[in-house]
Amino acid sequence: MSSPHHFRPGLELDVDALEVYLTGAIPGLSRIDRVTQFSGGQSNPTYRVDAQLAGRTHSFALRRKPPGVLVPSAHAIEREFRVMNSLQTTGFPVAKTWVLCEDVSVIGTAFYVMDCLDGRIFWDPSLPELDVSERKPVFFAMAETLADLHRVDINSVGLADYGKAEGYVARQVARWSKLYLADIDVAGRVPAMEQLIEWLPVNAPAVEPAPTLVHGDFRIDNMVFAKDEARVLGVLDWELSTIGNPEADFAYNFMMYRVPSAAIPGLMNIDLAKHGLPSECEYIDSYCRRRGISDIPGLDYYVAFCMFRLAGIFHGIRGRLARGTAVSPKAKEYAGNVELMADLAWRQVERSR
Repeated sequence: MSSPHHFRPGLELDVDALEVYLTGAIPGLSRIDRVTQFSGGQSNPTYRVDAQLAGRTHSFALRRKPPGVLVPSAHAIEREFRVMNSLQTTGFPVAKTWVLCEDVSVIGTAFYVMDCLDGRIFWDPSLPELDVSERKPVFFAMAETLADLHRVDINSVGLADYGKAEGYVARQVARWSKLYLADIDVAGRVPAMEQLIEWLPVNAPAVEPAPTLVHGDFRIDNMVFAKDEARVLGVLDWELSTIGNPEADFAYNFMMYRVPSAAIPGLMNIDLAKHGLPSECEYIDSYCRRRGISDIPGLDYYVAFCMFRLAGIFHGIRGRLARGTAVSPKAKEYAGNVELMADLAWRQVERSR
């Protein structure tokens, strides 16, 4: 008899051990019927767990650290659980959290369990699966959700110590500059990266906005939308969340407007009006109105910074490819776009001038 459970090779779970743990940790949970691994969740493997809860089938999502030796600061599922748990009472759209298990003896790594959201995930920001008339409302819901995140009172939800409040962008620029320089022997030099390493630290906006909770990876495919309306049911993948610069966080999301679909989905070469998508100004205004600010004067700088960081990530992947340690199936594609992303970042610098 074939198993009802489905996993990718090397990422299997001990379902019996998980069932014993969850029946003790979640009141009313009597058994697990099926566990199926989601195709996403490359950094932290994610699974759908169908179980019996109070006599009814209930779908949970389990997110775990990957097996093996890990970089100490990476795969921070404890932080993900903490921030999502802290947001439960705010009205911000996140899945209901159930339990965090740091006992690695249960399934081999730490994990947490939340509700599995029944909705739509859009993988391409051009929204080809939607009617033209349905696209703007989805974008405005996305912008307003990010603005709502940046309005959360970090003190009232117990997250004041969730990150260093000042100097977020400066720390990130220094970090990615150091990683780039450490990898040039194997991944090669990129002229635009070296221009950015010189330019970014000395041209940051003179006044930084007050720090807020930031998501760090706020993309359309990290949200679950309702099946029948442009409403966000939940924001996913909080691994990179911290206390930081909300305008840099918005710039990362907004960056889709200024990149082509190469390695990451983008809108740069799309006729926005023809496709029923908001213009740059409409999208920025939607975010600003919801957040209660007039504009983002340093936006071009922050977009350049976000592209620089992405180019740095791609450069690091190129280094891992050269060393034979890259694991992502898209590693070659990412590595091939270092120069493109660095050049696009420098184009934002020229815009900002």
